[in-house]
Amino acid sequence: MSLDVTFLGTGAGLPEPGPRASALVLRRAGQCWLFDCGEGTQTQLMRSHLRAAKITKIFITHLHGDHMFGLPGLLCTLTLQRSPEASAAPIDIYGPLGLRSFLWRSLELSHSQPVLPCRVHELVPTQDQCPAGEFRDFSGLDRGAALAQAPPGTVLHLDAETDSYLLLEDEELSVRAFRLFHRVPSFGFVMEEKPRPGKLKVHLLQELG
Repeated sequence: MSLDVTFLGTGAGLPEPGPRASALVLRRAGQCWLFDCGEGTQTQLMRSHLRAAKITKIFITHLHGDHMFGLPGLLCTLTLQRSPEASAAPIDIYGPLGLRSFLWRSLELSHSQPVLPCRVHELVPTQDQCPAGEFRDFSGLDRGAALAQAPPGTVLHLDAETDSYLLLEDEELSVRAFRLFHRVPSFGFVMEEKPRPGKLKVHLLQELG
């Protein structure tokens, strides 16, 4: 399996002209997977050898601005770059509970609808992922009647047996999220390549006895 990683930003906190806010791209099988999307991610993409239109999945580690403030703008730009036929395939976005509401409200209030179709998969955190008093319950944000207007998606709960969240799986790999401790609930993402059986050269074994 061919994998290629490009760092678009390694900074944190305040925006800087040098190391931009957090963002990196993993290329796999002709697709680009974006991990975090801080301010300046679009600019860094334009300066790189990557094509933003190839992004099919986005993973957000936590809801601090330097990791997600670039996301609404990026989705708007992707809407303009993709042809009507290509835009039918939605982008899958994974991140903490509350991300779906943030995206919908940002795009709704800025009159950016309709946007590129996307599905938001929210990870429900546990209270031990941040200091006492910092935890916020976002389970009631934009639910009920408002939910129908928000991007479609799912809510994922912690699997107690594996202590992780299964995000996706195919014949080659599986992707899981696991809990991290930070000032706000945060998640790390693990890609695990599945074992691939080797191919025996039977004729050569026979020749060697």
